[in-house]
Amino acid sequence: MDITSAAFWAALGSIILANILLSGDNAVVIALAARSLPPQQQKKAIFWGSAAAIVMRVVLTLIAVEMLKWPYLKIIGGLLLLYIGVTLLLDEDEDEQGEGNGNAGMLAAIRTILVADLVMSLDNVIAVAAAAKGDTLLLILGLGISIPLIIFGSTLLLKVMDRFPIIITAGAALLGYLAGEMLLTDPAVTRWLGELSHTVVNIGGAIGAAIVVIVGLALQRRARAQAVDAA
Repeated sequence: MDITSAAFWAALGSIILANILLSGDNAVVIALAARSLPPQQQKKAIFWGSAAAIVMRVVLTLIAVEMLKWPYLKIIGGLLLLYIGVTLLLDEDEDEQGEGNGNAGMLAAIRTILVADLVMSLDNVIAVAAAAKGDTLLLILGLGISIPLIIFGSTLLLKVMDRFPIIITAGAALLGYLAGEMLLTDPAVTRWLGELSHTVVNIGGAIGAAIVVIVGLALQRRARAQAVDAA
């Protein structure tokens, strides 16, 4: 596609818009993963996590349509999201230890961002791929321009989380909801149970959200009790 053509710029705008609309979940994960780091490391984790996630998304976009047909892939992804949701909720108790973790804490945050983004982007990148119409340059430009927008959204969420900690629980619940949806839409599940209605899939998402919140809060209470006993 000619870079000077109106079609190129229209497609580029479509990719950027699609990526913004589909990146709300990812911004939540980035903010949750970075919240326990010192302010300076928060900025680095958000930048490098977002940039690496975009690069990974370019690669995913080229192969996601075929990957989504693989049985058990979304089941594995859903289980990973459940684990990440519980872990991020549990980390709320450890925020005060963030400054002592140094680069290890930042690398752990970036790793969490990448794994969660990998899992959640499998469905999202199909919309981006459709807008790119097979043009790799268009894809890279569109996703690259989206980086500062994702960074801005994540930074804003961090500030809101500081004022309203309940958003941390809501964010973890969102990951659980997405996990429940992924588990019920895996090809292996639909082959066994048939195509499930949106209502059933939504109920599965709600159960996933409940599991993350209940398990996460239970582990929080146990960790606090152990800390009191140790003191």
